[in-house]
This record gives sequence, structure tokens and C-alpha cells, in this order.
Amino acid sequence: MGGVIGEILPLALGVAISPIPIIAAILMLLSPNAQKTSVGFLVGWIAGIVVATVAFTLLSAVLPEKDPNASNPVQGTIKIVLGVLLILLAAKQWRGRPRGQMAPELPKWMSAIDTMTPVKGLGLGFLLSALNPKNLIMAAGAGIVIGGGNLSNGQTVVVIVVFTAIAACSVAVPVIAYLAAADRMAHPLESLRTWLVRENAVVMAVLLLVIGVVMIGKGIGNF
Repeated sequence: MGGVIGEILPLALGVAISPIPIIAAILMLLSPNAQKTSVGFLVGWIAGIVVATVAFTLLSAVLPEKDPNASNPVQGTIKIVLGVLLILLAAKQWRGRPRGQMAPELPKWMSAIDTMTPVKGLGLGFLLSALNPKNLIMAAGAGIVIGGGNLSNGQTVVVIVVFTAIAACSVAVPVIAYLAAADRMAHPLESLRTWLVRENAVVMAVLLLVIGVVMIGKGIGNF
């Protein structure tokens, strides 16, 4: 189980370091209906991660059974393809980074966050975690590793919980910190939001490139 957790850690961090959901959570925390909307968003974010990871873990069961003493070209090919997709996403993020004094472009739905209800916040959190292409690739990679790890049902649950906890921490930490000390967290959250808006593309490009290369390397190792 320890080896499986070690393999999924970079993928979990890849989900966690997602500037757009963090910015959305911060905007909710700075909105008039901060507490209810941000909690709904956090619940949706966690639920989306769990659903995507469990789905890909179950799908991995249809792959040929892994022989520890033999090559595993099917899993290797899948990992290489996922790694290439991550590198392509990294290139897209890098090309879209703001140049000079150009203001970064954010999704238009962010302008409606102030008027969001807790239910809409929950739905947004779910969509951003479960249906985001980058997160789907990370969840697919994690599912392949977990499903091919020859784990018991209990161990599989533990690994998915670990993956979810790490992947969700970047949204959970600011929400929990704000709920615990709203007055003291307002200014730091605003400063963090400003930095993330500016550096979103660069952060994601570097992250996706590193994880993509690692995944390709692991895929090659399966042959």
C-alpha cells in the first residue's frame, strides 16, 4: 500500500495545486454569503474528487491482471498517453500566460460568485473537480495505480481517502481557516487571490509539465 500511496502523491498534488478553484473559493469567502457558499463549494469539490477517483479505480479492474514479474504494456501505454496529455495541457497554459502588463483573463462565471447559493456553490465545486480535463487525467492516473496495486478493499479505501485529502487540501485549508478566524484571514486571502490570478498559467504549466514527465517515465517502466 505504501508504494501505491507514493505513486499517487504527485497526482494528488496536481489536483490540489489548481489556482482557479482556489481563487473561486477565496472569492466565495470574500462574498456576502461566505460561510454557506464556501462550505457548499468545498463539499462539492471533495465529492467530485472521490467520484472521479473511484470511477477510474473501478474501470482499471477491466485491465489485464498485473503480473509483478512481467511487463505491463497496457498500463504503461495508458500512463504514457496521460503523461503526453498533461504535457500538451502544460504547453497550452504556457502559451496562454499573461505578457507584460496584460491583465490575466479569468472565467466569466467568477463574476457571479457573489450571488451564488450554497447549492450552486456545491455544483460548481463538483464540476471543477470531477469534470475538469486536468483533474480527470490526474484521477485516471491515480485510478490506474490504485486499481493495479493488488490492494484489499480496505486498503483501496484508505488510499482513496489519502488521495482525496491531499487533493482537496488547497480548497479545504482556506475555507476552514476563514471559518475559524474570518477577520484575520480576509487580507491574506485577498493577497493570495491576487497572486494566483497573476501566476495561474505559469504555476499550472510547470506543474503539469513535471507530472507529465514523471507519468511518462513510470509508463516506460511498465514495459
